[in-house]
Amino acid sequence: MTSLTRWLPAITRTTSAKTALTAAGIAVTAAALAGPAAAHAAPTMTTAKKPAKDKELQYQYRAQENYYYCGPAAARIAASTNGQTPSQDDMARKLGTTTSGTNSAEDTSRVLKEVTGKDYKTTAIRGPWATPAEMDRLQADVAEAIDKDKAVIANVRGSGTDTYGTTRSYPGGHYVTVVGYQDEGRKVRVADPADPRGDGTYWMSTINLANWIAERGYSS
Repeated sequence: MTSLTRWLPAITRTTSAKTALTAAGIAVTAAALAGPAAAHAAPTMTTAKKPAKDKELQYQYRAQENYYYCGPAAARIAASTNGQTPSQDDMARKLGTTTSGTNSAEDTSRVLKEVTGKDYKTTAIRGPWATPAEMDRLQADVAEAIDKDKAVIANVRGSGTDTYGTTRSYPGGHYVTVVGYQDEGRKVRVADPADPRGDGTYWMSTINLANWIAERGYSS
């Protein structure tokens, strides 16, 4: 019989070599997967700034001066939060408003950018109802804009219900201005140029506002 002892060193060497090769292979594979970035230190993780719990802007309310001036009036309210108080006629000229109204939120974004010097963008909600993702985006956009002292203009159509259960209906379309928020943007303060009672404002859930904007868009 052959003694097993004779083979132990060879077995040990072979096993050690395989272990070393396997470890080297893992290291090479990991380096290949990591790519050039592995040569650098791990990036510092940053956390997005959380919106304030509540915030409202100072603004000057003025009801729309005729039945088709909701766009100019809403844009003027928004501009007033930045200290700009042009006439509704001036805003109408810039917006291209006619007796048929103001075309879209693309116009209010363009004019607010021109008048206030702030970087406004337009976001569309294309379907007949806002999706949960679009509701979340509106909440984030409102909070971000108002935190930067920018009012938001919403182009709405149909009916919207405020937090008191009052429903306002604009079948042909309408423009309103968002001038504040609560609960990190889950509820918004709407300045409505066609609702001249008091200061013309009411509170509405962001979910209801998103569905009110459906098939149209907003400037933030």
